[in-house]
Amino acid sequence: MAVDLAQKAQNFTNRGRQALESGRYELAVDMLMEAVAAAPDVLETRKLLRAAQIANFRKNGKTGFGAKLGYKMAQMKINGLIKKGQAKEAMAEAENLLKQNPLDADNIEVAVKAAEAAGMTDHAAISVEAAYECSNKDPALLERVATYYSMAKRYDKARDAYQKLAEIKPGDQRVQQLLKNTEAQATMNAGWEQTAGKKGGFQNLIANKEQAKKLDQANKAVITGDDAESLIQEKLQQIAKEPKNMNARRALARLYMQNKRYEEAVNCLAEAIETAGTMDPELDRMLSQARIQYYDQVIEQYRQAGDEASAEQIEGEKNQFVFDDLAQRVERYPNDLHLRYELGLQYYTYGYYDEALEHLQLAQKSPKDRLWALYYLAMCFLAKDQVDMGVMQLETARDQIPTMDDLKKKVVYQLGLCAESQGDLEKAYQYYKDVYSTDVGFEDLSERMLAVSQALKAKNS
Repeated sequence: MAVDLAQKAQNFTNRGRQALESGRYELAVDMLMEAVAAAPDVLETRKLLRAAQIANFRKNGKTGFGAKLGYKMAQMKINGLIKKGQAKEAMAEAENLLKQNPLDADNIEVAVKAAEAAGMTDHAAISVEAAYECSNKDPALLERVATYYSMAKRYDKARDAYQKLAEIKPGDQRVQQLLKNTEAQATMNAGWEQTAGKKGGFQNLIANKEQAKKLDQANKAVITGDDAESLIQEKLQQIAKEPKNMNARRALARLYMQNKRYEEAVNCLAEAIETAGTMDPELDRMLSQARIQYYDQVIEQYRQAGDEASAEQIEGEKNQFVFDDLAQRVERYPNDLHLRYELGLQYYTYGYYDEALEHLQLAQKSPKDRLWALYYLAMCFLAKDQVDMGVMQLETARDQIPTMDDLKKKVVYQLGLCAESQGDLEKAYQYYKDVYSTDVGFEDLSERMLAVSQALKAKNS
């Protein structure tokens, strides 16, 4: 089925590209929307679709009060789907909305929200980039674009958008201030890039040498010893003055963790979460990491003391914590696809294959975790003796991994095992040979190749 969908998507993409190049924009939109529906993760197809939507809107699009009212109704529907956690459906509805008007600022904003809720930030950026390149004289759109780029820390792009907005609104002091802010951020970033790697370069950007020294300390990968203690005391004083400053609390927790003061890091982060009073995914993630590292530290201490029984007891508690913590965080952040992947992996590890499938199928939507999610989906299906389903996932993963890296070796090796279990020794041997050509020591590959080779000779003799 996955292969059929991929072929279907490619066919529609080819037809859509041809229609776009020949100026048949409405047909191009229809073909490319079919392609995106069949393969929603393919970035290049969505880029083509956005270009076709803009070209079609410029040629045939309608504006006016009636159209705006229709947009608002669609936007409300999409926002409702996002709140319900139905990000995939929200993205599909957003494409229908962008088909009507891909240059409307509110339409773009809701499309970005839907894509980000689905964990597809690259796809979110496409809507912004395409609209900005094709229509940079609409004040509302320019402000949406500038805000988006600022949040993404792409200050050079944000500065350009605010510059155009300032030209349209020369007397708007708020816009002028935003422009100054992003100019400063863009200059700082450019300065850092120009001086990176040059001895004393960063200090030359700063008049206050004491401040430069502190920044040097703060930007070290790992800060230990007197430098660490100095910064810890500074952060503690800052938090005492500004208890709501979450950046200072995060920095303090990082310093504790870098110096293996995990218990203090746990207490720091727990207090930060209580002070914040709202859900903060980053603080949650840091707290989980700190607790796991604290468990590991205690386990190591018991082992060094020769108390293996206590070490094993704490290890069991740690494993239970990891599982429970992931389940709770998925409940709090249902659209976090990486958490879905991690929880799916936990279920797989403990043999709960149906539960693992549920989360790993969602995790496929994450560009970061998609290929590993496909591999573990296959392993779940194989554990359930659903070999055909497992092979389908493995073949999809294999076709999307360009080089024989560690994951592809696992995928192709499993395909060999599947072929061997089904009696197709020729195919199994070819799979094994593909892996063997890059890693002769992989798993039990040498023994398997020898056994399959001998079986083939016996069969053909």
